[in-house]
Amino acid sequence: MTALRDLPDAHRFEQDFTDASGQTRTVFADYAVHDDVRVILHVEADPALRGGGAAGRFMQSLAAHARTEGLRLRPRCSYAVLWHRRHPEYDDLLA
Repeated sequence: MTALRDLPDAHRFEQDFTDASGQTRTVFADYAVHDDVRVILHVEADPALRGGGAAGRFMQSLAAHARTEGLRLRPRCSYAVLWHRRHPEYDDLLA
């Protein structure tokens, strides 16, 4: 697992994980910007990572990044909405 990357020109957060065969694969979230709010539009894990918890670890990294940077999150992607419902400890980040 690498550190979360914010690619502001692409409006995307990315993080790399290693799959079961040792290949580096990416999980990403596309977002829109509204002042200090990042609207999470779409979260996607490389198919080789699905079912292994990489997307959940990515969301934890994203929440930690938002907290550190003073950002708020507005999940719109169904995965991000469900993840936040399951993790109320990050409710302070929701816009």
